[in-house]
Amino acid sequence: MKFGLLFAYQNPPGGGIPWQEPYSDMLACLPRAEALGYSSAFQASHHVQKDGFCPSPLIAMAGAAAVTEQMRIGTSVLLVPLYAPLKLAEDVATLDNLSNGRFVFGVAPGYVSEEFTAHAVPREERVARFEEALDLMTAAWTGEPFDFDGKYYKAPGARVTPPTVQRPHPPIWYGVSAASSLRRAVKRRAVQIMSPRHGIAELKEHYAAYDAAAKEAGWQPPERPIIRQVFIAESTARAEELATPAIGYLYRELYGAASAAGDRVLRGDDGRVVEESDTVAFEGFKRRYIIGDPDFAIAEIKKYQAELNPSEMICWMHMPGIKGADAAESMELFAKHVMPEFG
Repeated sequence: MKFGLLFAYQNPPGGGIPWQEPYSDMLACLPRAEALGYSSAFQASHHVQKDGFCPSPLIAMAGAAAVTEQMRIGTSVLLVPLYAPLKLAEDVATLDNLSNGRFVFGVAPGYVSEEFTAHAVPREERVARFEEALDLMTAAWTGEPFDFDGKYYKAPGARVTPPTVQRPHPPIWYGVSAASSLRRAVKRRAVQIMSPRHGIAELKEHYAAYDAAAKEAGWQPPERPIIRQVFIAESTARAEELATPAIGYLYRELYGAASAAGDRVLRGDDGRVVEESDTVAFEGFKRRYIIGDPDFAIAEIKKYQAELNPSEMICWMHMPGIKGADAAESMELFAKHVMPEFG
């Protein structure tokens, strides 16, 4: 089982952290993370957020590529319908060359209403635009001249060079959970990567639909990554002291707010749907993040192994408002005391 890292650079209002500091923290920690054995660095992304949640994931991962040599770098996830697909194909090809074939293209159609409003993209078209854009991009990554004439996008007489280093293109990961979207992921031979807001029971439900579609298609997905919010300290009390505000902010201001707005459902550990974001509390979602000492982390990860058999756990340690030094210490403790238990 491998372990990676996730970044978002969220800076909650009033925290007193300069906007550029989370980016500096990422660039500073990745060479050390690579030396410690972390396998990947992934970039979360949202748009028009009050807290700086990264709106330009490819630019951020270009920085990550420049300070690493072996780690995979990728988006988890980029919201494709908000981009011009031919330009996006060019940027992905450039990043795959910059990283010498280490890029993973994690994508999703998106769900937050205000993001579509701000970018003047009809939200009800997001899935159709998402799939059509990916069709255009996969045609572009051959490096050969092509014509594309879709419902939403046109590319007459286009060509993208350089072609991607990875052939036929970088791995595509789908950040989706609806059964219809999972079937499309299988058709595209895309790995499934889901939001950390899902608990184990929800993950199992989604993977069952994905695995059934893969079996019907006669295809075996090459990997099964999962994302978890993770924070480790010498004691569970200290880990919770440092991470509870960040967890509360994430589940209240992002997942809880989206659920309350009707954009995407968030269920607590008790199975109830969050209808008011103010009801979100640390204890209500405790089964889906790993906040504690190394022994606690080992025990929790073994649960994921038994229930889901993930190939990689992407750890979101640099959470909103957590200082870079504290996240770096968590990264060190996790690598030295937790990762060895999993080979």
